Amino acid sequence: MEKLKQRIAEEGVIVSEQVLKLDALLNHQVDPQLTMEMGKEFARRFKEDNVTRIVTVESSGIAVAFATAYELGVPLVFARRKKTLLAENNMLCERVPSFTKGIVTDILISRDFISENDRILFIDDIIANGDAARGLIKIVQRAGAELVGAGIVVEKTFQAGGKAIREQGIRLESLVQIGSLADGKITFAE
Repeated sequence: MEKLKQRIAEEGVIVSEQVLKLDALLNHQVDPQLTMEMGKEFARRFKEDNVTRIVTVESSGIAVAFATAYELGVPLVFARRKKTLLAENNMLCERVPSFTKGIVTDILISRDFISENDRILFIDDIIANGDAARGLIKIVQRAGAELVGAGIVVEKTFQAGGKAIREQGIRLESLVQIGSLADGKITFAE
């Protein structure tokens, strides 16, 4: 998506050679038109997979996951990062490290919203080391659902997450691949 690349080049803030801040368009402020375009693109790529449910992790993936769910006409379920007072006992839970937050958190999905009859599409904003994705994949597997693939807005190919997910035999589609953040410059992968 050339428009997305352009926006990343213009508005992305390089924090370090490992971290790209995309608060202006993905993680703090959301551009609704661009987000809907991303959802349409993911829906186009996965339209033949008979997706029954979209899953994502709270919170930065919710907007693009919603746009994708809307385009495919299926429900969106997001994994919570904190157990609430209203949380049921039948939660599927996985402990995952957060690359950007530098902490370990639990991600939780109620068994009421994911079942062995589901064909799941995982959508998220960025993949770096892939810890959240691996955690969500384990939850989907424990639910007995089928994971048809993962749609990632930005894949940092210089980190191992995308490669590790593909090595598990999971189809991963990224809208933009970033090959490097070295020398204060965003270099897109081919």
